[in-house]
Amino acid sequence: MSFRLKGFERKPLEDRYDVIVVGAGPAGLSAALYAARYRLKTLLIGETIGGQLANAGLVDDYPGFIEVEASQLIQSFVRHVEKHGVPIERDRVEDIKREDDFFSVYTRSGRVYRARAVIIAVGLERKKLGVPGEAEFVGRGVSYCTVCDVPFFKGKRIVIVGGGNSGVTGAIHAVGYASKIYLVTRGEKLRAFPIYVEALNKHRDKIEVIFNSTVSEIGGDKEVRYAVIKNLKTGETRKVDVEGVFIEIGNQPPTDFFKKIGLEVDEHGLIDVKPGGYTNIEGIFAAGDCAGGKNKYYFQQVVVSAAEGASAADAAFKWIIQKRYPIMGLS
Repeated sequence: MSFRLKGFERKPLEDRYDVIVVGAGPAGLSAALYAARYRLKTLLIGETIGGQLANAGLVDDYPGFIEVEASQLIQSFVRHVEKHGVPIERDRVEDIKREDDFFSVYTRSGRVYRARAVIIAVGLERKKLGVPGEAEFVGRGVSYCTVCDVPFFKGKRIVIVGGGNSGVTGAIHAVGYASKIYLVTRGEKLRAFPIYVEALNKHRDKIEVIFNSTVSEIGGDKEVRYAVIKNLKTGETRKVDVEGVFIEIGNQPPTDFFKKIGLEVDEHGLIDVKPGGYTNIEGIFAAGDCAGGKNKYYFQQVVVSAAEGASAADAAFKWIIQKRYPIMGLS
């Protein structure tokens, strides 16, 4: 889903800030909000406004918002950040280097911004199958977000790969659009929350669940026309005629980016953080799904990411005060 900011006025960009927040999901937006409330001069840089929340449909687990569309929830976050005058720059941060008393933040567009502190809240990236045809047909039948793109497949046959929450909820959502849904999972049972599995079972007339299997090939002409489903136990293959393949096999952190900066990561490739989002690099903090380590209770929920963003902003503010840096936002 391409999220557009309704009523968002682009703020003029400067070169120096008290805090730069990298990532525009719930953690990043929350961090920017709290940093701005501390009167820190703040810049938010992110590729996708809303992060992975932008890939969701209906949200029913964020306190105070009952069955709200993800886009509306994101817009509420943005309006709150906008109220405090934080500029939001649509760009990708590619490197962060310590230079004197500032961090230099380098972006893909060639811009360089400087800040006393940096909060990294880049979330996770979608995992890929790595099978023939996958890369070739991205945008032409291959998608990594069922909820976002299945409306384009009304009356068509599709495959969804993944037996977790994303795959199962995607299949449920797809019932209103696709004529036939093959849900393929490597396991012997679905890993999604029981409430989602129960909901899926009500639509088994449209959804065929295929266990112990994966998609081994995607093919077609100008668009996807078929997928090959391989049984991982027997090795047998089955070719199904479909127009869409939705890959929902989880996410992974941009570990190479973290290591490039010099951040320590845990066994899962997540940034190793201490309470408050402190990292091994003084002045760099992390929050949300990209943060991990033994000190973190890992629970991928919007409310958790938002809370961690607030905590990281608080820690960054206290660190700036401790270092006796003048706060630019007060000048």
